[in-house]
Amino acid sequence: MAYALLDRIRSIFEGDPGVRKVADDPVLSAELLMLFRMILADGTVSESEMVAFRRICKDAFGIPETSIDGVIEYLNEFGYETNGSQAIALFRDLDVERRKQLAQHMAEIAKADSQLAESEVRLLRRTLDLLDISPVDLVKPAE
Repeated sequence: MAYALLDRIRSIFEGDPGVRKVADDPVLSAELLMLFRMILADGTVSESEMVAFRRICKDAFGIPETSIDGVIEYLNEFGYETNGSQAIALFRDLDVERRKQLAQHMAEIAKADSQLAESEVRLLRRTLDLLDISPVDLVKPAE
């Protein structure tokens, strides 16, 4: 049984470049976990939230569309080992633009289903506090 699990893990890592990219980058893994937590924050997974997640994976991180299901599986299988505070801790030392990007992606997912739940607002607010980002920074035009 243990060998079967190891074989499966190896095939995930070696078989898919998108999954390997996520697995090899702790900050990217943490960001995707936070985005996934935002999807789950209101207790339902909407199609529009998943579309936004897939678009962010592809456009912002260069994860091929064909790899996204594997990335989601990786996050489901290994993400339980990382809680939200641990994931956010990886961002504290990054530059402010990178931290803003995480917050913007989370806000994009929260708004994707056109229903901003209180639990989503709380998660976003707490994340902004932990990242030392002002909500105003998310709506300021780029200079």
